[in-house]
Amino acid sequence: MEQQLLGNMTTSGAIHKVENAHENIPTMNEPGVNAFIGDAFANPEGSSMCSGFFELKAGEPLVYEYTYDEMKYVVKGRFRLTDLASGEQTVADQGDILFFPKGTTVKFETDGHALGFFTGDRSFAA
Repeated sequence: MEQQLLGNMTTSGAIHKVENAHENIPTMNEPGVNAFIGDAFANPEGSSMCSGFFELKAGEPLVYEYTYDEMKYVVKGRFRLTDLASGEQTVADQGDILFFPKGTTVKFETDGHALGFFTGDRSFAA
């Protein structure tokens, strides 16, 4: 995944802040899929953590394989999720928190519009 940072970052001492990170999320460029993702923070201060927003609009589902551990908080809307290894399905609504272990392949769907905030343990370091 190409690193695309969101918003405008400022620092105040050790505190890093990104303003308006939920706006203008870049597309994932998946044909026929209305999926968008962008990092607000990508390995700040050399950390292996990243965070940002994932947005999905009704249309074709997105299939995504996690090559890192990630947690996602559903900010608004509803995600329908299928673990492709087991076939198990779950629904995640606003306020729910999800954990995707490394190696999980998930099919994401929504009937309308869903927005999630994620934190992942992945690095862009070479």
